[in-house]
Amino acid sequence: MGMSVAMPELAQRDNLTVVDPMDPTPYYVQVADVIRAQIKSGELRPGDRVPSENDIKRDHQVARETARKALAVLRDEGLIVTMPARGSFVAQRES
Repeated sequence: MGMSVAMPELAQRDNLTVVDPMDPTPYYVQVADVIRAQIKSGELRPGDRVPSENDIKRDHQVARETARKALAVLRDEGLIVTMPARGSFVAQRES
C-alpha cells in the first residue's frame, strides 16, 4: 500500500500566511503580496508600522534576505517608507 502525499495549501497561522513552497512565485513576492493586500484592504493604514524583517522571518517562515527583498519591493512601489533605526511604515496616500 503506497503512502499518499497531501499537496500543501497556503498555510494560515494566527492570521498570517506562510509561503507556499509549491507555488512557483518567489517567496519574497508571496510575502510582499500578503503585506500589499493588508495595505490595500486598510488593515494596515498610512503611518502604521509594517512588520519588521524579524517579524516577517518568524511569521512567514522565511529567511531574513527574503524578508528584506519583500520590503524592498513594497518600498520600490511607494507603498512603504523606511526610516533608519525606526522601521518601515505605510506611506501616506497621495490625494
